[in-house]
Parts: sequence; C-alpha cells; structure tokens
Amino acid sequence: MPSPAQPDKPAKPAARDGAMRYRIRHSSAYRYGSDIMLAHHLLHLTPRATPGQRVTGFRMTIDPPPSVKAEHRDYFGNPAVYLEMHKPHRTLSIKTEIDIEVATARPAIAAMTMPWEDLREQLLHSTGPGARAASAFAYASPMITLGSALRAYALPSFTKGRAIGAAAMDLTNRIHDEFTFDPEATTIATPVLEVLENRRGVCQDFAHLQIACLRSLGVPARYVSGYLRTIPPAGVERVVGADVSHAWVSVWCGEDRWLDLDPTNGRPGSSDLITLAWGRDYGDVSPSFGVIIGSNYQELKVEVDVQG
Repeated sequence: MPSPAQPDKPAKPAARDGAMRYRIRHSSAYRYGSDIMLAHHLLHLTPRATPGQRVTGFRMTIDPPPSVKAEHRDYFGNPAVYLEMHKPHRTLSIKTEIDIEVATARPAIAAMTMPWEDLREQLLHSTGPGARAASAFAYASPMITLGSALRAYALPSFTKGRAIGAAAMDLTNRIHDEFTFDPEATTIATPVLEVLENRRGVCQDFAHLQIACLRSLGVPARYVSGYLRTIPPAGVERVVGADVSHAWVSVWCGEDRWLDLDPTNGRPGSSDLITLAWGRDYGDVSPSFGVIIGSNYQELKVEVDVQG
C-alpha cells in the first residue's frame, strides 16, 4: 500500500462518458501462530461487470504463490478464485488492484412504480427470465431467516398498494434511523433476529436485516458486497487506506430491474458504491473463505483504498 505521506495521485472522474473512474487497492494480510501445512481458499475479490459498471483493469498478487490457482464463475455469475497452498507458511498476503468505471446515473426510485403486492404476484406466476432469476433471492438462506417479527417490522413501510421503490426506500431509511452502527455489537455469525432485537450492528447486519424483512414479505432481495468511496469533511486530509469494504441490498422491482439501497447510510445506490459480488447472503460472497491445517491462531489485517 502507498505511504500516507505520499499517496498516489487519485484517478479523475470521466465526465465525457458519464462515469466515475476508480482505482481500488485491497490488501488482506494473514499471520498464523505456527506453520500452515495445507490451505484451501475461495476468494470473491474480483469485481463483476454490471450494466452500470465496467472493469478496465485487474491484478491479484499472492505471496507465497499458491500451488493451485483456478478462476471460475460461481452460481450467481460472480468471478471467483480458488487457491490451494501446499507448502508450509506462516503468513499469507493477498493484494488486488482494480481499475473500474461506475455509471453516475442509477435507476430512480420514482420509476419503480409497481405496487409491491403485484410484484409478489409476478414472482409467483411469471415464467420470464427476470422472475426466474429473482426467485433465487426470495427465500431463507443459511444466514438469513424469515419470520413474523421481520414481516411485522417491515409492514409499516409496505402499506397497501405502495410502489415497491418508495416502500423499500422507506424501510432503508427506518433501519438507518432506528439502528446504531456498532462494530462491537455483532460478529459474522450474529442472527438477524438478534440484530432486530438489539438494534445495533454493522453494514453486513443491516443488509441481512433488510433482506430478511423484504423476503418475509415475499419480495426478492440480494446481498451485495463491494466498496464504498468515502469523502472526508472539508479541510480534512484524505487518509490512504481509510475506505472500507461494504455491503448493501439490491431489491427486485420487476422484470430485470433491481434497485440498490444502502441501509447503513440511509440512501439509494450511487456511483460511490463499487460492486464486487452478489448472492443470497454474506456466506455466498465472503471476500475470503477457507480451510487451513496447522494452526489454531490467525490474525487478519485488511486495508482498502478507493481513489476516485
């Protein structure tokens, strides 16, 4: 990563094509208590191309080099990298550098006018490709349970006949206003119902909560992982490495239309959100998931730098 005293010159917005240009650096550094004799890792660190996002450059550096490296597309169409480490090692460094363009224009909430009850009926009865694709995101998943308490929390936003865009945005705002961002309150495994009860958590928790509420009403929603560009207050110098990995929600609005919503910040999707992958929940798109043999201690340090 570049030194905070001498950061790389940020990439500039590409005004002529209506997109923001970003350069993103992600560093994951593992340190183990003893030699790791064998390791398998599955990485979701390669950004996917979307209608509003174009990848113009990507590089991944792994140290020590893996014994096996295989690239593939997962069930949801996300780029994924599988690694095997056969030689003993006590550290592992995975670094990526991404050049990407993200469209500034986003689907408008006001354009998502289908009443949410009609959307649910379309999911049940349509045989079109949009509904078939959305159906994968309509049910409970390993990290997202459904139930009456979640439905009850969502219903004040989903009044009879309300447009899906307005209803989903209202739920986004309520989660932002009624829940407290607290990194100490939860872990990766904290159940959604516990988040609902305690009203505290982080972006992963709030995304899981909103998805659980939507699916409990019969509305498909997917979990999106990626990056958030942060802008320091006026007069405050930007700190390299201060940007973060992030998670948000994408709700189905009929046919092939999806609307990104960020409950952590209480706002719709924007060009500040850079997509890596999407799935049913965090477990489908964890940046790094693996099995190691040889140590019961692991320390992980992650740094993300988004320049744009």
